[in-house]
Amino acid sequence: MAKMVTIQRLRYAPTLNTVIMVENVIKNSKNSIITIPEIKRALPRQVNHTKLKTILEYLEKINKIAITMKGITWIHSANPNLKRAIERGMET
Repeated sequence: MAKMVTIQRLRYAPTLNTVIMVENVIKNSKNSIITIPEIKRALPRQVNHTKLKTILEYLEKINKIAITMKGITWIHSANPNLKRAIERGMET
């Protein structure tokens, strides 16, 4: 018997373009830590606060950002050497 998968619809589901727009603002921030009000000011168009929170939760879940009391930091690295080193682990 096939297992049925249900897809939960988010009430405030952001579009891919909006997610990428927020990613770029955080990734290209001049400071290492950026706050939500700073993100909102840097965005080229206005984003609903609930959608922005949904995007930030998603980016944190997939390990692209870290959210702290001081703000948000971009932690994702596309460096292939770093990825290989992490995959291999530390040699002792």
